[in-house]
Formats: sequence, structure tokens, C-alpha cells
Amino acid sequence: MPGENLSRDEARERAALLSVDGYDVSLDVRSATGDAQGEGPRTFRSVTTIRFRCNEPGASSFADLIAPSVTSVSLNGRDLDPSEVFDGTRIVLEDLAAENELVVDARCAYSRTGEGLHRFVDPEDGEVYLYTQYEPADSRRVFANFEQPDLKAPFRFEVRAPEEWTVWSNGTGERMQEGRAALPQKGGGGRRAGEVWRFAETKPISTYITCVVAGPYHYVTDRYERTFEDGTRLEIPLGALCRKGLAPHFDADDVFLVTKQGLDFFHDHFDYPYPFGKYDQAFVPEYNLGAMENPGLVTFREEFIFRGKVTRASYEGRANVILHEMAHMWFGDLVTMEWWDDLWLKESFADFMGTFANVGATRFKDAWITFANRRKAWAYRADQLPSTHPITADIRDLEDAKLNFDGITYAKGASVLKQLVAYVGQDAFLEGARRYFKRHAYGNTRLGDLLSVLEETSGRDMSAWARSWLQTAGVNAMTPQVLLNPEGRVDELAVVQEAAESHPELRPHRVAVGLYRRTGEGALERYARAEVDVDGPRTVVAELAGAEAPELVLVNDDDLTYCKTRFDETSLATLREHLGALTDPLARALCWSALWNMTRDALLPARDFTGLVLRFAGRESDIGVLQMLHAWAHSALVHYAAPEWRETGGRLLGEGALRELREAAPGGEQQLAWARFFAAVAGDEAGLRLLRGLLDGTEKVDGLDVDQELRWAFLQPLAAHGHADEGVLAAELARDDTASGKRHQVRCLAARPSAAVKAQAWAQVVESDALSNALVEATIAGFAQPSQRELVAPYAEKYFAAIERVWAERSIQIGMDVVRGLFPSLRDSRDTLDATDAWLSAHEDAAPALRRLVLEARDDLARALRGQACDAAAGGNHR
Repeated sequence: MPGENLSRDEARERAALLSVDGYDVSLDVRSATGDAQGEGPRTFRSVTTIRFRCNEPGASSFADLIAPSVTSVSLNGRDLDPSEVFDGTRIVLEDLAAENELVVDARCAYSRTGEGLHRFVDPEDGEVYLYTQYEPADSRRVFANFEQPDLKAPFRFEVRAPEEWTVWSNGTGERMQEGRAALPQKGGGGRRAGEVWRFAETKPISTYITCVVAGPYHYVTDRYERTFEDGTRLEIPLGALCRKGLAPHFDADDVFLVTKQGLDFFHDHFDYPYPFGKYDQAFVPEYNLGAMENPGLVTFREEFIFRGKVTRASYEGRANVILHEMAHMWFGDLVTMEWWDDLWLKESFADFMGTFANVGATRFKDAWITFANRRKAWAYRADQLPSTHPITADIRDLEDAKLNFDGITYAKGASVLKQLVAYVGQDAFLEGARRYFKRHAYGNTRLGDLLSVLEETSGRDMSAWARSWLQTAGVNAMTPQVLLNPEGRVDELAVVQEAAESHPELRPHRVAVGLYRRTGEGALERYARAEVDVDGPRTVVAELAGAEAPELVLVNDDDLTYCKTRFDETSLATLREHLGALTDPLARALCWSALWNMTRDALLPARDFTGLVLRFAGRESDIGVLQMLHAWAHSALVHYAAPEWRETGGRLLGEGALRELREAAPGGEQQLAWARFFAAVAGDEAGLRLLRGLLDGTEKVDGLDVDQELRWAFLQPLAAHGHADEGVLAAELARDDTASGKRHQVRCLAARPSAAVKAQAWAQVVESDALSNALVEATIAGFAQPSQRELVAPYAEKYFAAIERVWAERSIQIGMDVVRGLFPSLRDSRDTLDATDAWLSAHEDAAPALRRLVLEARDDLARALRGQACDAAAGGNHR
């Protein structure tokens, strides 16, 4: 019998056989505190009762459970021998009746990998915090169940916890004490927890969105109230919680503000009241994801609580995530995809709705600029990898599903939905959503269920659109062609569409084409625009014939479609000289994005891209775009620049960053962004000396507040260049003896330029499972520094020797972190490419998900080598 990796075929067979009436889950987590229990993992008791029906009495099936041991199993009153029916991942169920009751008493293990029930000990005060994270299939690590999204059921949770704790779950909780009445609490919990917490039964939901959070969390409450046009009134208790150590930094008022704005927005547009009672939001430690849409108890990574000064982009990003998860209450929780093939039915919609609501309901009115510049960059990269897939993917099993939470499913899917709204009209789209919710509430759907309601509301045939945009992979590229007449006006302007050989589909696009010229004041502004349906290899834009000759032609102006934009020679020459003169922030963001794609595609030398950043980024008004430019410039230097130019490029970036840092407005967010970028690229003695001075107070930059988070940002390059030893880092941890400080220290320790340090870091991550997921992530982040290519080169061979064993022995999350994070990308040579190909050839039978990760890393490396060749050729031409 297969182990953890449930297949789609197995899930379909089980769903055809079974239906679930309800779960009662009782957890005893009092073992989370106190001394360890001796040998083996620390465990807790989990007792689950499942009531379910079988439409073929006498048939056999199985329940899912991953646990160190099972104490007892009872099916319809018959005691089964756990050693005979439980293999560590599944419980065999034979001779089922029409109506069944399964009771499983198990010892389940606390997690240190962020999967299942994660246990975190706060180094600051020794307090223990618990939370669950299940997507796509880790609730079976906490209680016995049928772990697939289409076997929905109501859940009742009961949790025994230490007396001083509070416990939260999806439903409203009440504290119980032996011999005493229930003590109701506001929201999901109260200030002091009794021994037993019992939670209201949920609506029918999938296993992966059930949730429990427990511990001495700091908890803040509020309330949302809404009166609808028919006079009905809705009141939603709101809660927000975090570790006690983060309470001084917790701006819960802003979290509640965005939450209320989002609830208003979705009520206005969805015409379906929020269906899950309360709305708690928990910011939890060592979280693998950005957030998770558990109904009634959304979980977030606690890094969304800002310990230091951050830019507006960070607040916008947090608001987007809050609204993304809120959209899931309808797209994903109320109506859920049948299997992970249609993951886009929740993630693409939530990603689109997060930005749609951010612009429509909050103070972040420029969120579509961030989407065009940052979110789409993720999609464009993913869509050019060998692992690219249609938005509606072929998900064979749970390992496939885990890797499918990618830039295609999220960002490309959201981009395509943005186009769909334009295609069918916003009113028809939203009316389709409303019908979809009402028709399929608490049920499961496939692609056709959504398309059918959109056909109803729009009157359009959705099948051709779905075939082109949802069922094919790859990204098209569009380039303008301009022919001028003797009078210097446009004789013909056409858009040329291309596709990669591997994915030759040329899709239909609705695009805007903008023409730009400089004004008398020097501003580069649009003076003509036309929308056109691009379909096929070449489309003439007849409306622009006769226009004055443009200095810049911007295909996909206003970001109406999903494509890579290219430039004709005149437009590219204009951008080289006048990019900073573009007055429209969205147009600038689109041009920057196009230039970065050209760099990655080896059409623009890396030194040219970094030169554009140094010349024009200081004029960028959108802080999110500026921070993206910093990340791209650093990546261009590390991966795409010719090796012989890297030292020069690093010096130029360091000098430019310092110049912009000193010229930025004191105390402003641009100054903060340039300070962080300067730390990222500083590598010479003068730059490192300035960083040391800013840390010890002997140097000042007017208005720059070097808070604790910025101190750690300055310490990493110092550590990587041998200017901050173990003693310095220990002293800094003493100054910031917190969970966040520990992660920073671990990253800096691993960054030190020493063979012994690298050997220790490698052993801690690859040869041991002692580190938690957060410290594994921090160690990997510090291990390979761009200035240490020769130092880490010997680990290329060790990497290929270890990854199959790591994948087999460790959790999938840790396996993904190791395979992605330790790939020898800094050993960027043909030898590494050959070694990767040799591993792939010798391991054709390796787990498909593992091979996918290695193929993706290989593609990134091959792309980097092509970029380096392009940059080297540019260097020769410059000579």
C-alpha cells in the first residue's frame, strides 16, 4: 500500500465510495510544556471519531494518519489490532457498513518543520507556542481523517491544554472545567485558559483548513458590524494574536482597519455574507507560508509584525495578504476545488482579489503597479521554467500538489483573471461569482462549474478562452514594429507576437499600445493610445496610423494582458537616456519589468541593466518598484554579469547606492530602501568601514535610524567578509535575545568566510534534523554568499550525492528548502551544468517532485550562463 503520497486516482476512488457526516477531534497538548518524554519525538494524544457512509456495504477503504503510534482503532464497535491495520500512514478499513463510526486513539508528534502541529519555544522567555498548518495534506499528522479536499464535513474540536494557555480553533471556543459550567469567552478565547476547550461545530469544510492555535499568545479583540439593505444585521467578532514578545510591535489597529475594509468590500461585491462566524487572525512563529485561509482562524507568518521601520510597500504587502486570505473565505473555503488540479479556483482568484480589494477598499490605491512589477515577475519566471504548466494543472499526487503553489497558480492565474474581467466585464464577472457561491456553497467544484456561470452572466463562449489561457503553458512576447512615412509620421504600427518553441501557443490578447514623446519640459508622456485585439503573429494597429513619430512605443500599456514586452530600437534608445522622465508610474514599472525580462533572456547585458538602475532608480517614486529594482540589480550582478566584470559592477553599485543614500530625504522610506541596498552590495573596505561605523555610532547618515532590524542587515555583509566574528554576533544576540534575533544570528554565523563554518552549516542542515524549519532556512540563507564562490565550490559534488537521501528522509518542506537553497548556483560554470545533467540522467526514477526542483535549478543556471555570455560580449564591444 502506498505511503504518504496519496494519488489523484486513489482520492477519486475513495470519494466515489465514501461521504463524511462529521468529525469529533479531541487533542491533549499538555505534553507541549515541561521536560521531554525521553527517547523519540515529543508526542500528544489525539482521539478522533469519524462518522461516515459507504455506498457499497462490504467494500474496503482507508483513513489517513501519520503518527508514531496508534493505541487503539475501533470500527463500528469492533476493536481492530493497530499493528495489523496501521502502517504508519494509513489505517485499513475493511467490510464497511452503510453507516460507519471509526474511533482512532493515537500518539501524534509535534512538528519542528512547520507541518502538522508545530511546537515553538520562545528563546526570549521560554514560553511554548503551538499552531497547526496543513495545506495540502498535513492534518493527518494531527488527527485521523480522509485527507482530500472533496470529502468535506463539519468538525467539532476539543483541546486539553495547560491551564495558563488560551486555545483557538475555527469555531468559537468555550473554556470548561470539571464540575463547573462552561465559561464563554470573547472571540476564539480568553485571557486565561482552563484545562478543556470545546469549540462550536464548523460548517462543512475540508480537512486542510481546520486549525488549532494554542499558547500564551497576546490577544486583541474588535468587532465588525454590517446592516444589509434588507435590514438583516451581521456581527463578526474579530481577534488578532501574536507571541507575547512581539506585542510591543503589534499594530493590531491597522490589521483590524484593513480587515473591516475588506469585509465591507467583499460583502458589497459578493452578496454572500461571511459564513464562518468569528474572524481571528494569528501571527505565528516559524511559519513556512505567507498565510493560510483557515476559516475563522487565519494564520500568518509573524514577520508581518514589523519590529523596525519598514516602507509603505511592506504595509501594502501585508494588506494584500490579509485580503487574499479573506477572499479565500468564499473562493476556497465556502466553495472548494474537487482536487488539486483546480487549485487555481482558489489561489488565482484570491491573488487577483487581494489586489482588486486593496485598490478598491484601502489606502493602497497603486497596488496594481506592485502587481504589474513584482507579482508578474514571479509569473514570468515560473512560466519559462521547464516545469511550467497550464493554470489548470495535471496534479497526479500530493507531492505534485505541494510544488504547484507556484508563480503559475498564483500570479499568472491572477493576471489571467484580470484579463477575464476585462473580457466578460466586471459586472458579469462579479455576478458570476455570486451565482457560483450560492450554487455550490459548502461543496466542491471543477473548472466547468465556474465557466458555466460566467457564460450565463456574460453571454460569451468561455471554452475557447479557457483553452488558450487556462489549458496551455508558456508566455508570449510582443514587440512593436514602426514604419514612418516621409513626413515623419506613423505609416504603419504593428505588434509582433512570438512564443517559445517549447510552448508555441499564440494566444488572443486585448492590449493597449501607447505612444510617448518628450514634452518641452523634458517629461516623457503619452500622447496617443489605442486598444487592439492581438491574435496571431502580427497585428496592425490601424488606429495609430498618421500619429506623430513616437520616441517610445509601449506595448501592453496599462498592463491589460499577460505577456513579455519588448522594445523596438528607437524605444530602447529612448529608455536608455530618458527612462526617468516617464511621468506615469505604471508605465515606468512596465518598462522596468520589460528591461528585466530582457536581461534574463540575454537580450540586454547585465551591466546595461545595472547602469539603468544606477542612473534612474533614484527618481523612482513608487517605493515597491524601487525595492524591486534593488533586488533585480543585485541578481543581475550575482548571476547575469560576466565574471570578469563583477568586481567593477559591485563597486559601481556600492558607490551608487551610497550616493543615493546620502541624497535621499532624511528619515524617508527611500533612504531606508537605499540603506538596505547599500548593505546588500557593499563589499570594499570603505563600504564595510561605513557599515561598522553606522553600527557603533562613529558614522552618521542624517535621518537614518539604525534600529535593530537594520543592525542585522548591516551585520550580515560584515560577517560574510570576515569583519564580524562569532563574538560580535553573540554580543548582538545578547542585545536582541529574541526569536527574530536568533534567526538573524544563525544566518550571519553561516555567512562567515571559513571552511569550518561551511562544513558545520552543511552538517546542521543536510546531515541532521535538529534545527527547526526557520533555522534551516536561516542557515541556508547564510551558507552561500556571492563573495565566497570558491569557498562553497566543493559542496557541488556533495549536493548531488545527498539530495535523494534528504528527499527520502526529511519532510517535504525541508526537502524543498534543501534542494532549492543549496543548489550550487554560485559555481556557475559548464561543469555544474554537466553535473546537473549527469544527476538527472542517472536518477530518472527519482521522485518526480525532486526531479522538478533540480530541473528548475538547472534552467536558472543555464539562463545565468547565457546572460553572462551576453554581458561578456557587451564588454568586448565596449572596448
